[in-house]
Amino acid sequence: MSDFQALRRDGTPWLPMFIEAINGETCIGCGRCYKVCTHDVLAMMGMTEDDELVEPDDDEVERMVMTIANKGNCVGCESCVQVCGSKSITLISAADALAA
Repeated sequence: MSDFQALRRDGTPWLPMFIEAINGETCIGCGRCYKVCTHDVLAMMGMTEDDELVEPDDDEVERMVMTIANKGNCVGCESCVQVCGSKSITLISAADALAA
């Protein structure tokens, strides 16, 4: 077992998995992950045809994508990855996140 360990309510070990990245090429901007995250980790951004991130109300927006706004707010619940239909979210273990 890793050096970092959390416990579930029943006392069994649990290793949180924190959000590490969102693949902007595969993200469809549906917002499901944003809706389930209660810790202000994510933000919807616009993407131009040149793959540049811009504010959602920018005239150059070709499509919407999710971004990580506050990585440090992630509690490792994995709700975002559970609802991501495009499998665009990468997680990292708490032990690896703390080592980085």
